[in-house]
Amino acid sequence: MPTVPDSLPIPLLIALLALPFGAFGLLFSAGNRSASGWLAVFITVLGLGISLYAASTGTVAQVWATNWIQFQHLIIPLQFRLDPIGRLMLVLVHGIALLVQLYSISYMRDDARKGRYFAYLQLFIGAMLGIILAGNLVILYAFWELVGLASLLLIGFWYDRPAAAAAAKKAFLMNRIGDAAFLLGILMTYLHTGSFEFGTAPLPTIAGICLFMGCVAKSAQFPLLTWLPDAMEGPTPVSALLHAATMVAAGIFLLARIHPMLSPDALLVVTLAGTLTTVWGGFSALFQTDIKRVLAFSTISQLGLMVAAMGTGNVGGALFHLLTHAFFKAGLFLAAGSVIHAVHTQDMHQMGGLRKSLPHTYLTYLICAAALSGVPLLSGFLSKEAILGGAFNWADARGGAAQLIPVLLLLSSGLTAVYMARQVRLIFFGQPEPASVMAPHEPDWLMRGPVWLLTILSIGFWFSLNPLSAHHSWVIAAIGQSLPEDGPVWLAPASILLVVLGGWLGFRLREPAIGSPLALASRHYGYLDELYRHLVTGPALWLASLVNRTDQRVVDGVVDGVGLGTVMLAHLIRFIDRFGVDGVVNGAGKVAIGVGQLTRSVQGGRIQTYIATAIAVVVLVLWLIL
Repeated sequence: MPTVPDSLPIPLLIALLALPFGAFGLLFSAGNRSASGWLAVFITVLGLGISLYAASTGTVAQVWATNWIQFQHLIIPLQFRLDPIGRLMLVLVHGIALLVQLYSISYMRDDARKGRYFAYLQLFIGAMLGIILAGNLVILYAFWELVGLASLLLIGFWYDRPAAAAAAKKAFLMNRIGDAAFLLGILMTYLHTGSFEFGTAPLPTIAGICLFMGCVAKSAQFPLLTWLPDAMEGPTPVSALLHAATMVAAGIFLLARIHPMLSPDALLVVTLAGTLTTVWGGFSALFQTDIKRVLAFSTISQLGLMVAAMGTGNVGGALFHLLTHAFFKAGLFLAAGSVIHAVHTQDMHQMGGLRKSLPHTYLTYLICAAALSGVPLLSGFLSKEAILGGAFNWADARGGAAQLIPVLLLLSSGLTAVYMARQVRLIFFGQPEPASVMAPHEPDWLMRGPVWLLTILSIGFWFSLNPLSAHHSWVIAAIGQSLPEDGPVWLAPASILLVVLGGWLGFRLREPAIGSPLALASRHYGYLDELYRHLVTGPALWLASLVNRTDQRVVDGVVDGVGLGTVMLAHLIRFIDRFGVDGVVNGAGKVAIGVGQLTRSVQGGRIQTYIATAIAVVVLVLWLIL
């Protein structure tokens, strides 16, 4: 019987990080070759193999470190860490990335820049691996920023589309806000502890909140959540990878890393932010008309659920939901890509009746949507019940207004069923719009295969032999965490009832009028962007315009006036120099020349001139004397 390894050799660690970055350089320089997608898949398969090997190395944390930067007493080590949470995340990132790239080979077949597309995907994968393996806050922050760069390139991949370019810039800038606070939190951590390593003692509340702001931006939490729906302008496989399974999950992973460093007050802020986000995201998804925006706001809502779980101390439940959500949400996004590929529109009002022409896509979409809604026997039910049970236990220990938190989380779970049932009805039921003249058909198996695999992985039995309880799940054991005790006995029946009622309501819900205040509030994200325009963007643009006018009329006026005065003074000085100084000098020269010429004429060498001159001088002297 082969022995189980207890550590990951350093060469494999280097290979794990070097493979995607090397593939990025190779694919970027190779251009748009037809084999670029398969090369990217091959590299990811190698990385997945190493990740599976790493996952078999036990549950002991392994650390690699060497000095990197040393300045007087400041030492920053180049440090990497592999622990149970990291092992699970390595497999998750590689697995989802592999399926997305297989799907992309067919989806991006006719794109003229597909080589660069796969290069950007590899850059993103490498950055995510760096976040997972980072052994301290500085190394994590370096790869954190690299993820931001890769997401900018992928969201704005179709940069010739104004909406895609604007969405990429918006995502990049809003993430910079959170990243600036994150960096400030890292510096506060060093000032408080003298180290950049992940600690086990709580930091001051303000430092913990600054660290949490990194998660707020990256995982699209309130109030920095409006970039995520706009980011759907990128290719659909990018949405599946970045905004369903990996990039937005980086914030949850960060919270798991820094959770012991957060004070009780900071954890309360985390709980409130997550709860508000999950309700806000669910409401915003309710009346969206774009198929991908519904899924985007659903992602925001589910991320809020994970953040709220972290705030209530339920790290295991949050990570469990992170894993299950990655599969069914990636499946939904890829299935949505199949729908878009078939009908060439993202407007659900232009769809309808597609269950007959797209039976595979319909079935996979239905199962993944049910898993997202929390239907029993599917993975979403397990992970949501683990979070809700922990939230009710947390609230019972505090009492009072704390009870509102789990109630809102439970209601948001029912709201998920409403908007997902509405989406399934608009896409797959009813009659297609008369304007739809396309003949939709299923994509090839290169696109269908990954969707089916993600759908199968959304079944609850894969995560727990008891599909109604997550307490004995292998996932919880694998990540070295534990789940809180079961919540109230009525919780599971109430959750199921809410899902049934929500599904019925969503399927029966009539589309509101175009000008309906409720629909407009939902489609405009609760007017959060409009609020930013009035409170942030508008004043900033007004101030910029004021500064520009001041610069043009005052600063430039002073500069131009000084310049004009200088030119006039220079002309005056030139005139004085030419006709004053030069005139005196030239006049003196001319007088000297005249006197010289006169003297020279007297000293001509002729005796007659000398006698005449002498007589003239004598006469002049006598005249003066007499």
